[in-house]
Amino acid sequence: MIAPQRWARRSAALLGALLLSACSGGLIPNGGPARPSRPAPTHRPPPAEAPARPVPATPRPALPPPGATTPAVDTDTNNAVRAGLVKGPPIGDLLQSGERSRLALQAFRISCPSLLRRADQSGLTQGSDWQQSCSAAASWPDATATEFFRRYFESVQVGDGKGLVTGYFEPEILGSRDRRSGYDVAIYARPRELIDVNLGQFSDALKGKTIRGKVQGTNFVPFDERSEIVGGSLTGRGLEIAWAKDPVEFFFLQVQGSGRLRLPDGSVMRIGYDGQNGRDYTGIGKLMKDRGLIQAGSMHDIMAWIRANPVEGAAIMNENKSFVFFKELTGAGPLGALGVPVTGEATVAADPKYVPLGAPVLLSMDRAEPNGIWIAQDTGGAIKGANRFDTFWGAGSRARSIAGGMSARGSVLLLLPIGTYARLAQANGWPSSDR
Repeated sequence: MIAPQRWARRSAALLGALLLSACSGGLIPNGGPARPSRPAPTHRPPPAEAPARPVPATPRPALPPPGATTPAVDTDTNNAVRAGLVKGPPIGDLLQSGERSRLALQAFRISCPSLLRRADQSGLTQGSDWQQSCSAAASWPDATATEFFRRYFESVQVGDGKGLVTGYFEPEILGSRDRRSGYDVAIYARPRELIDVNLGQFSDALKGKTIRGKVQGTNFVPFDERSEIVGGSLTGRGLEIAWAKDPVEFFFLQVQGSGRLRLPDGSVMRIGYDGQNGRDYTGIGKLMKDRGLIQAGSMHDIMAWIRANPVEGAAIMNENKSFVFFKELTGAGPLGALGVPVTGEATVAADPKYVPLGAPVLLSMDRAEPNGIWIAQDTGGAIKGANRFDTFWGAGSRARSIAGGMSARGSVLLLLPIGTYARLAQANGWPSSDR
């Protein structure tokens, strides 16, 4: 979606980072440029890691869903209030101490400035609701992070509480700042003629809808699709900020929305999302699985098939007409949709119509890896609905192997400042207690 810094990605029940994916744009949890501390890489595309073997877990059952609800204020927009809330159980017994909670506290702490000033599209909270927890978070010891969440939050279930979780990561591929032998895949900056149009300015019926395109004569037309751009429609205009070695690896980096280029001298160039061509995203993993080309649908399977069938693979990649433009990243970052740096194994992408950006989310899935507290700091074009989430795993081979095969189902609880449910229940006629 497209968030200011990232874009769409992810898929159901297939590959987290590729099947129906795309999140907002920066993905580097540790700011600052990487140092060239290791030798320059070989000029051979890195292998696609097989997805990590899932660690099974038993998810907590979802609560009975709320009945039909009538929001106090009818906005004609689907959001958490319209979906309905159920008061969740006390969170004291649900939280586990450990690294996940510690990282979540750190992520919540840096999210607080945005939480306090941001308009909440979900309809659940106002900035002032977060004042007490944000004030406490500023000085709360990381070592007792679990106690912080127990003291300042209560749990609620939005809708039926049945969650689907996928994963994304920060890829690293071989690249060069200049075009040279073996580095022929252009990485483009955003063209100046690519225009965003807020349709709500023209009609109330189109409120909240935007399109992207370009002016051609007196008409506003769709921007070039992937096949046209790959075929050279932007060549010779000086838009190339770098060159990738492998088109397949670059395709996956576009799906993720940002990443690192390992340059020939061993140093790193960080690139992040700087717009998308406005064309619809197509998850090629699902497409390939539906055609019987692959079985499991993991990133490893997709890449292996495309490499084994380069002509057909290039055509399939072009069936995803979406194309992402990049800019070089410097300083802290990259940033998620909330405008703060995302954190590996703590940041989750969510639908802001159902989850306040900056709020803690408690996952209980049928895979153990994502279970625990995450902070909603990002969004994704394929991340839609009350209980659809995309977990960010950071960078490196472990992150890639987990995120590349992440698909988990279970139950989700949203953590809100204590007292929020009672206020909403009174305003919307919901039960004042658990059921």
